[in-house]
Amino acid sequence: MTIETITAFRTLLNAYYTQHGRQFPWRETKDPYNILVSEIMLQQTQTSRVMGKYESFIRAFPDFPSLADAPLAMVLSQWQGLGYNRRAVALQRIAQKVVASFDGLLPSEPEVLKTFPGIGPYTASAVATFAFNRDAVFVETNIRTVFLALFFDNRDMVRDRELLPLVEATLDKDNPRDWYYALFDFGVRLKQEANLNSQSAHYRKQSTFKGSDRELRGNILKMLLSQPLISEEELLRSLKCAPARLNRILRQMEKEGFTKTSGNDIALR
Repeated sequence: MTIETITAFRTLLNAYYTQHGRQFPWRETKDPYNILVSEIMLQQTQTSRVMGKYESFIRAFPDFPSLADAPLAMVLSQWQGLGYNRRAVALQRIAQKVVASFDGLLPSEPEVLKTFPGIGPYTASAVATFAFNRDAVFVETNIRTVFLALFFDNRDMVRDRELLPLVEATLDKDNPRDWYYALFDFGVRLKQEANLNSQSAHYRKQSTFKGSDRELRGNILKMLLSQPLISEEELLRSLKCAPARLNRILRQMEKEGFTKTSGNDIALR
């Protein structure tokens, strides 16, 4: 990775970003709360779906205290349509921890952020970069696509540990925020031509949603949002699934903090 290679790589990406950079409301702010909300929403979810929910969620819960104090049913109602609803529970718990333990201020250090519910290494680094302009080094699907296309032509089973030194070597440490946005957008462009991520050792096809536990969990939440209390028998009649499967999912949802049980009745927490 020579100086000439790094310079040419940065020139290519910066030129593309200048002409074709995408615009999103979460790119127009440096507010740590707003950026955290966007990053949790963007986990495993396309930007087009997040665009339809981000601004309404921010209007409903404009800061950490308002989200921390909100009824869970209200949070889940605002989250409807994004899927992976456990992210909404995690986001509220993050807000509660920020208010209770950090005086309402989100920490800027990735290692601290990783101790919060629902925040893994990627999200911690992304929030630190986009909210605080920290020069964290990380990889996600679009970044992976760029480096696979330009530095690992026709190689399979490439591991992220091979990519990370290149990400670090090319990182614009003066302006990591915009640099990562440029990587994201160039990666999106490349993915329109080919599924380069299949070269990655970490590539996995997403499981089918129809008929999955994820779909059943979503339907349970919709029913609980429409009526405050419902029996397991009512759920069985409406959802037409095996009793053992429903019971397993309900127990899991209770353990994760979505629901509470009183006798045979189930309600949102």
